[in-house]
Amino acid sequence: MDPEAFLDLANQVIKLKMYPYFDIAHSLLCALAVREDLGAGAQTFSRKHPLSCWLSTMLVIFAGGMVVNGLLGEPMLAPLKNTPQLVIGTVTWYLVFYTPFDVGYKVAKFLPVKVAASAMKEIYRAKKVYDGVSHAAKLYPNAYVIMIIVGTLKGNGAGFTKLIERLIRGAWTPTAMETMQPSFYTKASLVASIIFVLDKKTDLISAPHALVYFGIVIFFVYFKVRYFSRFLVN
Repeated sequence: MDPEAFLDLANQVIKLKMYPYFDIAHSLLCALAVREDLGAGAQTFSRKHPLSCWLSTMLVIFAGGMVVNGLLGEPMLAPLKNTPQLVIGTVTWYLVFYTPFDVGYKVAKFLPVKVAASAMKEIYRAKKVYDGVSHAAKLYPNAYVIMIIVGTLKGNGAGFTKLIERLIRGAWTPTAMETMQPSFYTKASLVASIIFVLDKKTDLISAPHALVYFGIVIFFVYFKVRYFSRFLVN
């Protein structure tokens, strides 16, 4: 590809609006993750305890913002003031748990739909990591470690709230700590945060910012698609 065309593409990616399509993909996969974590009794639980089910799903959807706000001394519930995203989260939760004949869940589990939504969520993740680093940089311009921590938490906040999310559903799993067994998403978000900090605060990376951002997006999407390719091969 022509270098100028590649740079133009990178600039288009960095300008992508997350609302509504990427928010939908993120919310759908979060609701799906909660349902799969509930296991075979998911339908029964969702009907007996709808409030608990909804709260745990919203926590997964808004985890990154809530955790980061708590650490930075900002209102933890502030992410919930985003009414459009809250509506999207609630609608996707309902579709995954309550549609007749379980149609919503079956569609969400359909491999092409899940692959497309997962790729979109990785673009969403890159945006969240970058926004986290940028926000921390405004508050603490010289605190590189804080920027990296905030970026990592924004990228995979749900991993760090799993203990609380399960507790809302009445399950106590003290070993479900992301700090004890970091997932790939946490490690990837950590690496991305470090790269964004180096790009923003040092001269070690000479490439245009758009290319650095695009590279992170490609990195996230590639490994997610590679994960699904195992199912396609089998």
